[in-house]
Amino acid sequence: MIGLILAIILFNIIAFKMEKNLNRNQMLHIWLFTIAFQQTHDIVVEFKYGAYWYLTQDVDWVGLLAHTVLIPPVNVIFLNYFPFKKGFFKQSLYIGSWTLGILLYELLALLPEPWGYFNYGWWKLQYSAIVDPILLLILVGFFKCIRKLERYNK
Repeated sequence: MIGLILAIILFNIIAFKMEKNLNRNQMLHIWLFTIAFQQTHDIVVEFKYGAYWYLTQDVDWVGLLAHTVLIPPVNVIFLNYFPFKKGFFKQSLYIGSWTLGILLYELLALLPEPWGYFNYGWWKLQYSAIVDPILLLILVGFFKCIRKLERYNK
């Protein structure tokens, strides 16, 4: 639980204090998309199949914290610095670097309590290494849709 609280504080401070390349509208869209997408993904992977869980296998307030105020600021930080105007290689390198960072963070979250708060059922780190880049690409695609809608509405 200590690790979860520290991570929430750290990621939110970074997300709200960093130099902004995203406007407030984009940040809100990303925040809400992340919550909806994370909840939808975890209803299946976490609750239906028991692949992993936060602290307990039950639906609880602590797990809700991870879904609502831990992951959204991380996605805001990711998109804030994403190299949209660079080539495929730079974008791939950025996604690869973030995937590696997420995997290292996941290992920290797997530490025993009170520092860790994440637990595996049948899930393995290798699965995250495959799924995380896909999830990041979905996030980038959603963000591009937001920017396109913003341009359309001007």
